[in-house]
Amino acid sequence: VQLQASGGGLVQAGGSLRLSCVASGRTFSMYTMGWFRQAPGKEREFVAAIRWNGNTMYADSGKGRFTISRDNAKNTVYLQMNSLKSEDTAVYYCVADRSIISSEVRAGSSYDYWGQGTLVTVSS
Repeated sequence: VQLQASGGGLVQAGGSLRLSCVASGRTFSMYTMGWFRQAPGKEREFVAAIRWNGNTMYADSGKGRFTISRDNAKNTVYLQMNSLKSEDTAVYYCVADRSIISSEVRAGSSYDYWGQGTLVTVSS
């Protein structure tokens, strides 16, 4: 599986961005898809994930502001980010895995496939 993330950029605080991640492969619908981020000087952290059945999970930092969704017909997962804050500035990585249980979703080590990352910069 290859993942191609896009949609990052520079946005003012309070603004919105939508990240997209296109996956290769014919079994996209069976994968758990997610987003992680890493800010400068900080550890990588979980942002959101969507299971094969549509169930979603979010980090507390994004609840109420971020929405993850998927379009299986387009092999694409999205991350809609609203009310962006300066602390959301980071490189955002798309991830995928087919064999993952719910308790593992928030751990980066659980995912076999990672995209190249897209930079989101929020100016205050």
